[in-house]
Amino acid sequence: MKRRVASVSSTAERYAQLRESTRVRERALLAPRRLPTELELQARWFAGDFGRRFRSTAGDDVEIAQFGRWNRETGPDFREAAIRLNGGEAIRGSIEFDLSDHSWETHGHATNPAFEDTVLHVFVNAGTRAFFSRTKSNRNVVQVRVDPNTLDAVFTATVPLARPGRCQAPLKDLAEERIRSVLDGAAQFRLQRKAARFRRIAEIHGRDEALFQELATALGYKQNKLPFALVAQRLSLKFLRRESEDAEALLFGIAGFLSTPDLGVYETATRSYVRTLWDRWWPHRDALERLVLPAKLWRLGGARPLNHPQRRLAALAMLARKWPAFIKSLDKTDGSAARNFFLGLQHPFWNFHYTLLSDATAKEMALIGGARIADILANVLFPFFFVEGRDAWREFTELTAQLSNRRLETAATRLFGDDPRRPRFMKTLARHQGLLQIYEDFCLQDNSDCAQCPFPEQMQKWK
Repeated sequence: MKRRVASVSSTAERYAQLRESTRVRERALLAPRRLPTELELQARWFAGDFGRRFRSTAGDDVEIAQFGRWNRETGPDFREAAIRLNGGEAIRGSIEFDLSDHSWETHGHATNPAFEDTVLHVFVNAGTRAFFSRTKSNRNVVQVRVDPNTLDAVFTATVPLARPGRCQAPLKDLAEERIRSVLDGAAQFRLQRKAARFRRIAEIHGRDEALFQELATALGYKQNKLPFALVAQRLSLKFLRRESEDAEALLFGIAGFLSTPDLGVYETATRSYVRTLWDRWWPHRDALERLVLPAKLWRLGGARPLNHPQRRLAALAMLARKWPAFIKSLDKTDGSAARNFFLGLQHPFWNFHYTLLSDATAKEMALIGGARIADILANVLFPFFFVEGRDAWREFTELTAQLSNRRLETAATRLFGDDPRRPRFMKTLARHQGLLQIYEDFCLQDNSDCAQCPFPEQMQKWK
């Protein structure tokens, strides 16, 4: 790949300073923040979102040298991991992640030989008394407490009802160039944050695995980001490439979509396809059964049929199969080659079906449509270009925005109301990203229903 040195954006730095100097921490406008599930927190841990350096409950410095792999069998959550204590040699073993410190005892880990090699117990909630994690052989296990409140909302987000905010009056009097400048600064800041996340995952799992995991999350759309992230974490790209003939069946099996052996529930045209998936999944099922996602994790309603997760899983399978061609498409930093790659993905079954239970459509459908490709470009590929050291900001600003969504429309309404210039601020993908960043940093952080939000005054000071 040809590389260019990425320029440091002073506009992004200015936005970061504005954000940190005025940001309101309370969230009174929102419903109380939902406590992530244990599975979601484990996925965030595996992605490195909590970091890799901690202070143990005993006061030791703990560094995660290797996050390991999702455990397929009984025992700790992650096998083949490694930690360092106080800068010492790597200690190899397993990692267990629980919601509570006393789960080690109540779940029977202390007497279970499968937990004997555990080197780290990670937990969220601490009880009122000191608690020690010990193995069956009475060996003490290092404990680390993590705080979910430090995480950005990656898999879920709450969007309040749209109504014009206090911003709209002062923004109407500002020059369009100034508004575009702050939107660009916010977009660049957002791009840098996404690049930092990608870099963190790549340092843990490697560049290609990081790309695969982030692409899977993007294919999950807003309802199913978590299960898609889990699928890509539990079935690595390397494993899927090695088992390329079975990759699609493995993905559907781990997702839990091959749980019924009754082929009679399917239409005749579908039965042959499902039977092939089942026959290829069956030899792997026993070894991978512990990693199969629970059905309740999936949200199968409320989205356009084209975004059904079964179609997206098929797209992920095709992506894994054609990975070398995808990597080659990243040579161009304007996104055109990658867009053509995604538009060219074909599947004989899923080009004509919404779900495994739906009738075939008369008209062929794209496996990945333009709006989803735009989302992938904004949230995965351009951050990747940034990490690779390629200055692709100009190309990013030239990408035309695809379909809007409720979150964007809410943000635009809060900031611009009925300002006639509003459509011009919504034309490009980069401006969409900037608008979302401002909305998250200010609208969703304000606790005064706009009355005390500092953003309108800060905008007037922006040069």
